[in-house]
Amino acid sequence: MAGRPREFDRAQALAKARDLFWTRGYEGVSMADLVAALGIASARIYAAFGSKEQLFREAVELYETGEGAFAVHALAARLNVRNALVRMLEEAVLLYTRSGQPQGCMVVTAATNTSAENAGIADWLAQHRRARTQSLIERLRDAQAKGELREDADVQALGDYYAALLHGLSVQARDGIAAARLLALIVPAMAPLDLALA
Repeated sequence: MAGRPREFDRAQALAKARDLFWTRGYEGVSMADLVAALGIASARIYAAFGSKEQLFREAVELYETGEGAFAVHALAARLNVRNALVRMLEEAVLLYTRSGQPQGCMVVTAATNTSAENAGIADWLAQHRRARTQSLIERLRDAQAKGELREDADVQALGDYYAALLHGLSVQARDGIAAARLLALIVPAMAPLDLALA
């Protein structure tokens, strides 16, 4: 029928928006960019997602429940704490360096610096990163309670260390450091944990 707008797949549009935000960051994506990438008019984007910010938040949720869920799965796996952390770091490297895909972690790179008007987005993403750090601390605290780590091990410092490493891997991947090189750093990165093992 002439004049009728073509149907669009909302899930597919959301995935395209996620990849665009993941690649360019929140402020690096304009409504015109979204129109071009999604192939639909801005009015339909607003009708489907509400606003650019709401679309971005939904795109981050898609990332965190999809590709970005690797850390949750690794930390929840029935593994000893050392193997769980190694798996998390290895999967981070493999995700962050995938060829033909956005590089790094969407939550780390999408809005580390923003204008004052988008401070809410930066704060929201910072909360997500702090939650990841806290999940690492909790996993280490649980391992300590089960006797895997020494009683005097500083689980908060270890959690902060592995969170910093995880976020640093994202930046290194964005800078084009090869997967093999990033995977190689995991062995020496386990030394602090090895010293804390019971």
